[in-house]
Amino acid sequence: MSSLEQRLRAELARLRAADLYRVRRVVGGRHAVEIDVDGRRCLNFCSNDYLGLAADPRLAQAASCALGECGTGSGAAALISGYNREHRALEEELAVFTRRPRALLFSTGWAANLGVLRALLDKSGTLIADELNHASLIDGGRLSGARYRRVAHRSLRGFDQALQAAAGGPAVLATDSVFSMDGDLAPLAELAVLCRRHDAALMVDDAHGFGVLGEGGRGALFADASRPLGADEVPVYMATLGKALGVSGAFVAGSEVLIEYLIQRARTWVFSTAPPPALAAAGREALRIVQAEPQRRAQLSAAVQRFRAGAAQLGIPLGESTTPIQPLVLGEERRVLAVSAALFQRGYWVAAIRPPTVPKGTARLRITLCATHSAGQVDGLLEALAVALRETAALETAAA
Repeated sequence: MSSLEQRLRAELARLRAADLYRVRRVVGGRHAVEIDVDGRRCLNFCSNDYLGLAADPRLAQAASCALGECGTGSGAAALISGYNREHRALEEELAVFTRRPRALLFSTGWAANLGVLRALLDKSGTLIADELNHASLIDGGRLSGARYRRVAHRSLRGFDQALQAAAGGPAVLATDSVFSMDGDLAPLAELAVLCRRHDAALMVDDAHGFGVLGEGGRGALFADASRPLGADEVPVYMATLGKALGVSGAFVAGSEVLIEYLIQRARTWVFSTAPPPALAAAGREALRIVQAEPQRRAQLSAAVQRFRAGAAQLGIPLGESTTPIQPLVLGEERRVLAVSAALFQRGYWVAAIRPPTVPKGTARLRITLCATHSAGQVDGLLEALAVALRETAALETAAA
């Protein structure tokens, strides 16, 4: 056995012993609320498909039409021959929807964040970032070569101090809008004021807000109707299409100058094959549905409120999140795995989230609600969750 094999085997054994080993589960058919997982039919409460569009036949029909006309792939990077009219149409529609002059389509949110930060920063600059930002923002900042200043979660004082220390060089303050593991919101309006005061650029990753929050589902920048944030306050806006829109990909929206600069310098865009035109066509249909069917957001909000009210009645300790992301922090990895397994046996799929995805000691169930969850399904999850928590606690007591 080679030294490489020995080292990898030892690390895998360590992960298993620490209850940190991860296993993929296979989904059969459509990724919807009712889902087939490893051959077992269950209800899905861990998806980011917030508006229930991933299995909507209208998106499949739009993609199918584009497949017939444009084929399965784009064949090249966008600057070569891969830029299809479906890509251009989606970018134009996203720009109008987000009320920005331009938008640029990326293959993934990860590619967008890495590409933007590496393009905007170098060793002469500073990235100021919330400590709970998504890993793509963390890696993008590190790869940029800029000085990296992590700030305590949502600490306005910490951000102010970091911005003061960065004075004299280019600075970007990057933050999630909705934090993916906690569901809480960044203080975007206050951060915009700080960035303006210190002449820094604010970059917002709105992956979990786009399509869900704000006027017409335009995202977290519009969550406060009395204080929408314009392009001058948030010059760099990123959002994904693979969550509320139920498709795949991501985009960056901003000024004409920003988008033209990224076309020249965002390496993850320049050197990547353009997404299939059919995905762009499906994204356009999803964007149309978001605007035409506001009842989806109303149904989602009702599901979130019902779940939180039911959890309070049952004494299930949730955090302060008002978004579809409702974490139940259980602490120990073994405990969260046991509760997740107990739920799965009762027909509810809620994945266990463990380090390094979340900080050590904060392993959790990341429960997510969708517009297509019925009241009965939400109530059923609450009942199953209460039973699973009691049973797990009893087993832990017996083993102590």
